[in-house]
Amino acid sequence: MKRVSTLAMGAAMAFGMNTQAIAQDGVPGPDEDPYIWLEEARSDEALDWVRAENNRTMAHMAQDPRFDELTAEALAILDAEDRIPYVSIRKDGLYNFWQDKENPKGVLRRTTLESYKTDDPEWETILDVDALAAAEGKEWVYKGSTCLPPDQRLCMIALSDGGEDATILREFDMTTKKFIDGGFVIEEKSQGGVQWLDEDTLLVGRDFGGGTITESEYPFTTRLWKRGTPLSEAEEIFRGEASDVWAGAGLIRDNKGVVHGRTAFRAISFHESINYIWHEGEWVELDMPKKASIGGIIDGQLTFSTDVDWETQGQVFPADALVAVDLEEFKRDPNGAKKTLVWAPAERQTKQGGGVTANSAYMAILDNVVGKVLKIDFEDSEWVTTEVNLPDNATLGVQATSSETDEIMFTSTDFLSPSTLWYSDGSGDPQVLKTSPEYFDATGMEVEQFEATSKDGAKVPYFLVKPKGMEMDGKNPALLYGYGGFQISQLPSYRALTGKMWLEKGGAFILANLRGGGEFGPGWHQMAIRENKQRTWDDFIAVGEDAVKRGITNPGQLGIQGGSQGGLLVGTAFTQRPDLFDAAIVAIPLFDMLRYHLIGRGASWIGEYGDPRIPEQREWIEGYSPYQKIVDGVDYPAPFLWASTADDRTHPAHARKGAAKLKGLGQDYWYYEDMTGGHSGGVDNEQRAKLQALQMVYLMQRLMDDN
Repeated sequence: MKRVSTLAMGAAMAFGMNTQAIAQDGVPGPDEDPYIWLEEARSDEALDWVRAENNRTMAHMAQDPRFDELTAEALAILDAEDRIPYVSIRKDGLYNFWQDKENPKGVLRRTTLESYKTDDPEWETILDVDALAAAEGKEWVYKGSTCLPPDQRLCMIALSDGGEDATILREFDMTTKKFIDGGFVIEEKSQGGVQWLDEDTLLVGRDFGGGTITESEYPFTTRLWKRGTPLSEAEEIFRGEASDVWAGAGLIRDNKGVVHGRTAFRAISFHESINYIWHEGEWVELDMPKKASIGGIIDGQLTFSTDVDWETQGQVFPADALVAVDLEEFKRDPNGAKKTLVWAPAERQTKQGGGVTANSAYMAILDNVVGKVLKIDFEDSEWVTTEVNLPDNATLGVQATSSETDEIMFTSTDFLSPSTLWYSDGSGDPQVLKTSPEYFDATGMEVEQFEATSKDGAKVPYFLVKPKGMEMDGKNPALLYGYGGFQISQLPSYRALTGKMWLEKGGAFILANLRGGGEFGPGWHQMAIRENKQRTWDDFIAVGEDAVKRGITNPGQLGIQGGSQGGLLVGTAFTQRPDLFDAAIVAIPLFDMLRYHLIGRGASWIGEYGDPRIPEQREWIEGYSPYQKIVDGVDYPAPFLWASTADDRTHPAHARKGAAKLKGLGQDYWYYEDMTGGHSGGVDNEQRAKLQALQMVYLMQRLMDDN
């Protein structure tokens, strides 16, 4: 329902600022940064460096007798035929995208509900990505489809070469199971996507050339493309500004596929948008907060979600509320339509997404980091909310909904219980449809929840998953995981790889609920962004300190892990408190925060971190940027940095430069780069398994051996 849609300081060391000269705008250039050449993702020089680092890391890790065993364990889980094949519900069946050892790039397939309910469903292959890649000599990665409702027969298939975010688009017929000759095709890769207006018309937001992408490299124009005409001649129907993060136009469409209007937005920062509606021949700006978004249609009511208090029409809707207007009234008078409250959070509650069936809406929420799902209906001019009967003390989600019927699927999970898929046709309580197998032996394991006190006194909750027989004697290897950004929540879930490869081996696992995340709503996020981003790093350090204080572990056996924003988190932690940790997995990270706006999609995240070109904001960032905080004379905990060559989001330059700087200072480190994967790593399960094994061997060598 949102657009967009981690010991006292006495032992700590004092760090001096990097005293190198800084470029005039405060952003280091080639004269100040000797490793800028690693920002060229695929230059010969950079790739030669990557191969040398990969060879060094593999030569060391692969000779560990545990490496092959761990790789096999990971691959067995990733390729498991008995894992739950999660589906989407469409008019012509249930669709699933599946990868295994026979289909490393994956197949799009469908089955019937009756067959899906059996232990061995019969699947019909719709698109074989491995066969397509082989035929075309490409490393195609399937990035999803956008289909024309309500039948969803015509779809635009998104494909990425090697896993990067930029895609090409091709029209596909789900009935004939073929790409359409002479259909809509966009072969130039780009960020952005499409929406179907009707069978012969698409709304397209892409890089059209001639300055149609923002500094963040996202589109800011939308065109109306008619079948049989060149895309270059398509009419432009909306234009944002080059200074936006991104901008585009879309549609208000109900569950029958009927279009009720055109909308548009300008994302002026990652977290703020100006919204518009096409009304009486012009784009009209909607009178709504910039931290709010248009949702879907429920029983003839159009919904909005707000991340801040919304004062309007003599009333105040609280942050994180769901608000609605009568759709027909909104179409007549967009800013004058009467607004009503659908749902507002109680203390420590927050929305976590949802879905709409033919006659109802469903919303997953967190209540003190425990999941609930609410059914929402508009009956007799009033909003009626009822809780769905699903397991207590679990993380719950809405997995799939049907727009044709009241069919819906839910998921439930926790740290030690295999994930469960629930189904209801809308006439009664959900029933168990499928259960994931047990991939690790959880006998004797248990979960506890604690709170750490952060530097400013804030209470920061975290979960501890204790392996069998663990005593709180301070002598346990422990892995602390966090994220802490972009209002993304870190929740209890069945982590099969972590369970098999770490918990079963005697390691403890800690999951931190840091400010900057979304565990307690938008306020939990907004109190740790921009000038207050250090609070996220302080929270993470506080959890580490608390784990030591409680006797969970000790600094010599405490490791930390995080990816993307979580990689930045880990970078700040090991550079600010190298005495507190003995291992650090820095995955697909942001790392050089004085140049992050120039690397990958970095400029889009200025709303989260600030702009290093502005002196006041550069001061916030310079205070924690890990790349600049790596200095001579400090003993860092030999981090393991990894990235992906095809990652056009955070970009491999961040991890590369961190490793290169450590090497230049004579520090211990490890580096590995997946040379075919995107932001999330390997494009097939063998690569993913190898990467998991590398990380686990590293952790075991650092935290378990000789301790």
